[in-house]
Amino acid sequence: MASEVTYNRIAMLRAERGISRRQLADALGVHYQTVGYLERGEFSPSLHLALRICGYFEVPIEVVFSLEPFPRLGAESRPA
Repeated sequence: MASEVTYNRIAMLRAERGISRRQLADALGVHYQTVGYLERGEFSPSLHLALRICGYFEVPIEVVFSLEPFPRLGAESRPA
């Protein structure tokens, strides 16, 4: 595989819950810049960190991470 990209919704989950990067980083035991790298797709988390992120947000892993880009909000089919 030429490039292994993992897409995530960390920033969206953080924003909708009013959590700062630093708060999330402290809860996960990582540097706050790591959260920024994750959100921008510059760093893919280990499986262990990915599961801890999902546990923190209390959502299944497929809600946070995907191998395909997530559809844009509102992009789902709308009634005509």
